[in-house]
Amino acid sequence: MQDFKSFSEKVTILDAGRFEELALELFQFQASENEVYKSYLKARKIETNRVKSLESIPFLPIRFFKDFTVVCGQASDFSSFYSSSGTTGMITSKHYIWSESWYLRHSQRIFEKEYGSLSDYHVLALLPAYLERPGSSLVSMAKHFIDASHSTHSGFYLYNQDDLLEKMALLKSSGGKKVLLLGVTFALLDLADSGRDFSPMENLLVMETGGMKGRRKEMIREEVHDVLKGFFGVESIHSEYGMTELMSQAYSKGAGKYTLPDSMRVMLRDVNDPLSWSSRSQGGINVIDLANFHSCAFIETQDLGRFDENGFLEVLGRFDNSEIRGCNLLVQ
Repeated sequence: MQDFKSFSEKVTILDAGRFEELALELFQFQASENEVYKSYLKARKIETNRVKSLESIPFLPIRFFKDFTVVCGQASDFSSFYSSSGTTGMITSKHYIWSESWYLRHSQRIFEKEYGSLSDYHVLALLPAYLERPGSSLVSMAKHFIDASHSTHSGFYLYNQDDLLEKMALLKSSGGKKVLLLGVTFALLDLADSGRDFSPMENLLVMETGGMKGRRKEMIREEVHDVLKGFFGVESIHSEYGMTELMSQAYSKGAGKYTLPDSMRVMLRDVNDPLSWSSRSQGGINVIDLANFHSCAFIETQDLGRFDENGFLEVLGRFDNSEIRGCNLLVQ
């Protein structure tokens, strides 16, 4: 669809000052072209021509990605999708994609704006469980990062902890390149609790992507980060906040405080009334992701969050009655 190409170009060169303008343009497009979103707006008796601000945009509950094909245009025009992880028997989300190559370039732009060129890194991806199933957006992104690093040392790791530690020891002095260890949370904790020795390295950046998947007892974020900082000998643990239903990611350089990319805006809703905005400093996370131009850019997630005094987003956990997602973050 030509509209997708137009929106993709606008998102790529987005001026932060024009976020609301593009979001409102995208709302009108999706209210007309996305049958699922259109039906949702009709059920809520929304007069789309009266939506003139971000605060007046209705957000689609994330559950709809489990039950429906959430796309603009004809569902038959889409074949590729990313799927969420989940325990056996759970219904998983499917996010159909317009262009995987555009998504990967978009993800790279977001990462490099925060951390610099991927060519400055060796990328080691510790992603068991995610590597063992098809359709993971995280695995696709990690593979792209590995390729973009142009390092023969970059690669995936499953449960081969000794191989990973041997590679990290080799890269301790790597000619100025940094080492990005991108890992699902339970796998990083398994490594830290393995009893193996690790010699700290100055060029190491450890980034957890969330995800306990019922593999370990729940821990608050501070506990997780303290364990990982102690084992790897680093001052902070970085984090990535993303999900199957979003095409953009947010990154934290420590303490779970996230910087949002230009393509993303978070608004907090009342925890007891999802149709009202929170009057407190915390609430349910509603995300506007302009990179979701082909699906739905306005998502009511099941995550809880707050903004700190410096404007960083903190993800506090999930609603008690929500299903456990594979990439869920930990309740503080």
